[in-house]
Order: sequence, then structure tokens, then C-alpha cells
Amino acid sequence: MGRFVVIVLDSFGVGAMKDVKAVRPRDVGSSTAGHILQKNEAINLPTLEKLGLMNALGYEVGKHKFSKNANYGTSNLAHYGADSFLGHQEIMGTTPKIPLIQPFNQKIDEVEENLIKNGYKVRRVGDKGTQILVVNEVATVGDNLETDYGQVYNVSACLDLISFEDLKKIGHAVREVVQVSRVITFGGEKITLDNLLSARKIKNNEIAGVDAPESGVYNYGYQVVHLGYGIDKNVQTPTILDKAGVQVSFLGKVADIIQTESKRLFPGVDSDTLFNDLIQEVQEINHGFFALNIQETDLAGHAEDVERYSDRLELSDRRINELLPYLNTGDILIVMADHGNDPTIGHSNHTRERVPLLIYSPGIQGKYVGERETLADVGATVADYFHVSNPQNGKSFLSKIFSE
Repeated sequence: MGRFVVIVLDSFGVGAMKDVKAVRPRDVGSSTAGHILQKNEAINLPTLEKLGLMNALGYEVGKHKFSKNANYGTSNLAHYGADSFLGHQEIMGTTPKIPLIQPFNQKIDEVEENLIKNGYKVRRVGDKGTQILVVNEVATVGDNLETDYGQVYNVSACLDLISFEDLKKIGHAVREVVQVSRVITFGGEKITLDNLLSARKIKNNEIAGVDAPESGVYNYGYQVVHLGYGIDKNVQTPTILDKAGVQVSFLGKVADIIQTESKRLFPGVDSDTLFNDLIQEVQEINHGFFALNIQETDLAGHAEDVERYSDRLELSDRRINELLPYLNTGDILIVMADHGNDPTIGHSNHTRERVPLLIYSPGIQGKYVGERETLADVGATVADYFHVSNPQNGKSFLSKIFSE
């Protein structure tokens, strides 16, 4: 045993799942990795390609070739839709419940009533059927516009006007009366209520919310907590590792959306900073589980920006290459994704895609772990590696990595 590192390049899928024609027809033909490579053949990803990116994609594009020595596989998504929160819960070894799909305006009356009951001043903005709430003139409540419509509500705030601790109380008041997958409660500094309201948008004549990137909430002093539905942390690999005394380090979005007793949490969005933190953690800890989410790829996907997505991939490629020399014999690195977000497909939402499993362990070459049925197989493999009890779901592929 030693170090097990999982890097999630958020949304970097390798092709539409077989069920999209039936369950998500707008994702038919999606391939985040494939289409970025085709649109930008000059992109330079030597490390990811050495680790088996093209092998996982299943075809070569121009100068981007298969790797003969790669250890790799792919995984399908077992969670409903294509969601970062549910995807990460799945990676950690659980089967997330199918969330209620319910646009915010179908619950606005109950949310408003509960906020008022908890002592908040609330007003509505917008036309009936596509309204959002303003709470204490510092926060808004509405639909999330970045993920599958009707699955997530956002509580967005100006942190110059309210503390994050007090903001979380608003988030919990919303969470108490709704059954959607997530209530994301977040805020940023150097923004005003006018910034939030100026970024208000309506989608499909029923989804109403604040466009978070446009509002500027991510730019300064960003803090966030993801309040999930139906997740039992006690059957997830991180909690099992906590109880066994195995060190857990979470970096990026993982630190916000996965529960752990560990104090080694490094939330944030800037990819360079997060890679710095990861390399520092790996240098300091000889025995532990590390999970990093690179969110900037996903943000570029939402923006339908191939150039920005390519830039974040190239940065990640360079930084992963810097990490590799710090891994010793017996350590494992898996580079993967949680879903797709094809910036060329014609819409700005996540895409339901298979994800790559790019595996590195010094001295190990040419291992294929197959096409997995669920991301939970990663969590099960982590548990197997540390000789702790299995999580709720998933089948370990550790033996395939270390087989003779």
C-alpha cells in the first residue's frame, strides 16, 4: 500500500453512452475528447496520450496516437443523467438515488414559505412561472443553469454582504423542503445583488436562475457547499478510509461535494493552484488517498469554448507530468472524468458520455481494465488497495492492474 491518486478532469468524456438515444437524445454523437481533438489538432497532450487517452477514445486523430504501453479502460455512468455531484458520489462507491426533476418554480411557494418561517425577508423577481427569489437583498434562489434542468437549485450570494456561515443557513432552509439532487449554496466577493440579477436568465420557458459565471460570483473569494439528496456517507469509500485511519486529501470541487472527516481539504477552482496543492500533498504524505477535481475544463464546456477547454487540458497535461516522478512503485494514479460536456454538440449542458480510466503505476504497463459498468468501480478499487471494507457499490479492478 502507498498512495492512490484520482484526478477528475471534470466533463472530459470519450463518447456518448449507448442509452443516449433513448434517455438524452440531444447528446447523440457527443464526444468531448474526440471533438476537441478534431477541432484543435494542434493541441499538445503528450502525457495524457502516453497514459492512454487515445486508447480510451478508441481511435486516433491526426498526430494523436495510441499508446502501446498504457494501462487504461473506460467507464459508463450508472447515475441518472450526467451530473458532477452524482458522478462524484458514484466515483466514491455509491449508487445515487434518482433525483426528482422539478423546475424551481414548481417549488417556489414552499421555499418562500420556509424562508419566511425561518425569519428571512423574501421577494420575487420575474414573471409568474419563471420567477426567482431574492433573500434579505443579499442572495438569490433559482434554478441552476449549468447542469440538467430541474435537478439543481442555486443559492447565490454577495459575500461582502453576508458571511458564508449565514449563507449556508439559507441553503439549509431551501434544502429542507425540496427533493432535487442538489442545492448548491455559494457566494463571491466584489459582486452586488445587481450583478446577480443582471445575470438572470430563463430557459425553455420554465427554468429561471442566475447565470453564475456571468454574474462574476466565481471571480473573487468564491466559497461553496453542495447540499445533496439521499447520500449516505457511511457507505462511501472516503468515510470508510476515515474510520480505518487512512489519510484522505480532497482538492478542488471534490472538497465541496464529498463528505469526509479529513481536515486536508483544498477547495478552489484555479487549476494551477490545485495542482500545486496536490503535488505538495503527495510529497508530504506517503500513505493515503488523494482526489482532485479540475473544474475549469467543465466551465469551458459550459461556455462552448474549445480554445479555453484545450488550454486547460494542456495545463493539466503538463502538471500531471510533473506529478508522475513523485509516485513510487506500488502507488496508483487514475486520471478520469465524471461525464462529458462536449463544447461542439450545440448545447451548453453536460453530455452523457463514457469516461476514460487512464492508469499509471511505476513499472506497470499494458494493462486493460475493460469497460466498467459504473464509476463506483473506482471507489471499490481504492477500498481494495487499502484493504478496507467495500463501499456500497462497485467491483474492484485492482487485480487487473497488478496481474502478472
